[in-house]
Amino acid sequence: MNNKKPSNARSIIAHVTLIILSFMCLFFFYILLINSTRSHAELQKGFSALPSSHFMENFRAVANDGTFPMLRGIVNSLIVSGCCAAICTYFSALTAYGLYAYRFKLKNAAFTFIMMILVMPTQVTAMGFLRLITKMGMYDTLWPLIIPSIASPAVFYFMYSYLQSSLPLALVEAARIDGSGEFHTFNRIVLPIMKPAIAVQAIFTFVGSWNNYFVPALVLQSKDKMTVPILIATLRGADYMNFDMGKIYMMITVAIVPIIVVYLFLSKFIIAGVTLGGVKE
Repeated sequence: MNNKKPSNARSIIAHVTLIILSFMCLFFFYILLINSTRSHAELQKGFSALPSSHFMENFRAVANDGTFPMLRGIVNSLIVSGCCAAICTYFSALTAYGLYAYRFKLKNAAFTFIMMILVMPTQVTAMGFLRLITKMGMYDTLWPLIIPSIASPAVFYFMYSYLQSSLPLALVEAARIDGSGEFHTFNRIVLPIMKPAIAVQAIFTFVGSWNNYFVPALVLQSKDKMTVPILIATLRGADYMNFDMGKIYMMITVAIVPIIVVYLFLSKFIIAGVTLGGVKE
């Protein structure tokens, strides 16, 4: 009986802590939804926890704004973020598998070089990157936002660490003995085992690309090619007479919907993948 009391106390503390943290995380989403239902005049009056009746008015104001291609911006962000998530996770997993499963002289040097790139800020190479894509004719296109995602040192390191704990080399050797090609082994054996890691990094990469402002602001100029963060910034930078906080909150609300959908879709693979693909030596 004495052992149950501390256990119950720890359980209560854990549940209370989780409730508080959940409230802190969801409170800001709730306020965002509430503000998207309020008009600019109501927002200027201050905080309110109750919804108003201007949701559809704000939505129509954003959707029908000829100078603000909301739908096109969402499509651009979906294309860029989706391609980045797919390319980044696949090639990072492929690179991690190559360094993990093969033995060659420059293996440690290659791993060190990739880790050195990890600590290099994007802003350091911004001007050189801009000159390069201008010479290649890719300025004001979506390609500079997608192609660099092939090389992602942070995702590579995560994949490499996951392979070290989840993929026995004996399984790879057995596949080679059975006559399986290297790409066939990777695509049919290694990738299913890495499904939880791929799902996690796909979410992070998608959200990071969706929220990316620096690189799109550097390379995009045409409004029909702008992504969601750039369009929101243009709304925020409107002159005072045309400034409408209701439109901004509505655009932010619309912008987070694809992120929530992607998370809900991939979270199933994270939970299910923990119990799948378990291989014991």
